[in-house]
Amino acid sequence: MRWTTATLLALVALLPAPGAMHASTATGPIPGLTASMLSPDAWIARLDAPDTVVLDAAAIAAQNAGMRREDASIFDPLALPARIEGRTVAEWIEAISRRPSAPRFTAQGAVSAAMFDAWLDALALDVLPGQVAPRFGLVVRRADLRAFPTATRVFSRPDDTDIDRFQEDALFPGTPVAVLHASRDGDWLFVVSERYRAWIESKHVAIGGQSEVAGYAARAAEGVVVTGATARTVFTPQAPEVSDVQLEMGVRVPRADWNVARALHGQVPAFGHVVELPVRADDGALSFAPALLPAADDVADDVLPYTRAALIRQAFKFLGERYGWGHAYNARDCSGFVSEIYRSVGILLPRNTSAQAVSPALDRIEVTPNMSHATRLQLLREADVGDMVFIPGHVMMVIGHVDGEPWVIHDTAGMSVRDAAGDIVRLPLNGVVVTPVTPMLSGADGFTIDRITSIQRVR
Repeated sequence: MRWTTATLLALVALLPAPGAMHASTATGPIPGLTASMLSPDAWIARLDAPDTVVLDAAAIAAQNAGMRREDASIFDPLALPARIEGRTVAEWIEAISRRPSAPRFTAQGAVSAAMFDAWLDALALDVLPGQVAPRFGLVVRRADLRAFPTATRVFSRPDDTDIDRFQEDALFPGTPVAVLHASRDGDWLFVVSERYRAWIESKHVAIGGQSEVAGYAARAAEGVVVTGATARTVFTPQAPEVSDVQLEMGVRVPRADWNVARALHGQVPAFGHVVELPVRADDGALSFAPALLPAADDVADDVLPYTRAALIRQAFKFLGERYGWGHAYNARDCSGFVSEIYRSVGILLPRNTSAQAVSPALDRIEVTPNMSHATRLQLLREADVGDMVFIPGHVMMVIGHVDGEPWVIHDTAGMSVRDAAGDIVRLPLNGVVVTPVTPMLSGADGFTIDRITSIQRVR
């Protein structure tokens, strides 16, 4: 079944008024959904003291320090030793650049053994030295992180081309990385970032000294923070290296030391924010240049206060955005979605659901496999705004309750529910959506609630 945007909007308009939100009386593809529920204000209005600060700046700093100390999926690329055993780097590469045991496909057909042989050869593991000296750099444009040094999109099935199995993540401008290796052709770099080790195209990384990279990161920590879904520097033909640079929610960049009475790239910058961005020279060297964020962009001088209202408002800034596995499609996936919401209030989360769901640095409620449906439902009814609910491979964020039933916002490929006739319908949502939890199905007879593995809180 395929639902167009126009069809979904028309169905939402036909749903019950806010006073009749119970799933059993609703019509349309999402049980119980009403037009008013597509507004963050409707959910904030349901809360008592929605603007109460959950954690202040000092508590958030302690939380992040604990995350960096306790969670094995978090790295400090700038703290790597001056020499790393080559075999250790090879193990890190082989952990992600593995020949899959199942068949894989491209848009042109099945991936052959020869294709995989070529990708494995491109790893150039045979030229890794016995001791690797890390280099350091900053990402200059939003760029994909890949399992192999190739941009070829690879799929599990020929009819499922949304999920690129080589797509791991994306890094954003100003992200510090440690560079440990290069592909055989030099077009790709194997890097360590704070939350991931993978391959990035070398054209997106500017190489500088360790202190130079660390200094930029320190300045950025006190700089402008993006509080919208994205922000973009103004287009400027005078400086293409900093023109139309996309910054994501929660990204921080330093303010540049610039007299606002002085023109910048042909514009008086008084109507925006002059920031400093990393730039890559033709030889790959790092430098810095001023750029202009327009005043209309959704940015702030500091991260937002960590409140339940802020989490809801930030989440709804992505509502309807296309789902992008591993941050593909210039978008984000479920774990990237919650990460960027929390990053806008200054909180660090692991990258993937597998790490988020078990992170020892979060306030975890374990849901054991033998826990009853009723107990699981009670946990959800007690869940607060911002709580992250995990099933294998997916995370949802609680935004409130309607008639005691839990509702979430999440970035999802789709969900299954029963229609009015009792038949199971698969909804290809492919984006950031608001849904109830209780009607969601898993298989022909099971409920998604019965697949929940944990609920994580930042408290």
